[in-house]
Amino acid sequence: MIKGYKVSCKNEDMDLSVIHGFISRSYWASGIPLDIMSKAIENSLCFGVFLDSGEQVGFARMITDKSTFAYLADVFILQEHQGKGLSKWLMKTIIEHPQLQGLRRMALATSDAHGLYEKFGFKALANPQTFMELWVPDVYVKA
Repeated sequence: MIKGYKVSCKNEDMDLSVIHGFISRSYWASGIPLDIMSKAIENSLCFGVFLDSGEQVGFARMITDKSTFAYLADVFILQEHQGKGLSKWLMKTIIEHPQLQGLRRMALATSDAHGLYEKFGFKALANPQTFMELWVPDVYVKA
């Protein structure tokens, strides 16, 4: 725990305006429409970091079948709350969540936070030649 903050896994606690405000300006989902972000939250196991007052300051979601696989996405802590250990606390909460135990694989993609995720056991793909993707990086850009 970090004094003055709490973590919730209740989707009804998530502040869509805060989450969309950050994610829609991120390098990984720039321009994501509000309705798409809402649907993504609705269909994921979400983790929010909140001030004790209820204001959301961080977020992450796991896309998972809760049995064999999970993909970690959309992780952020608002800039004014960074440097307090919140991202490490959030990751610890995610890794220890009861619905994420016994999974065969957890995956994620990041351009800038390898050091954080390595602290929780994430590594570069052991067999990258076995992974494939269908990637549409400009899916949210209107033609």
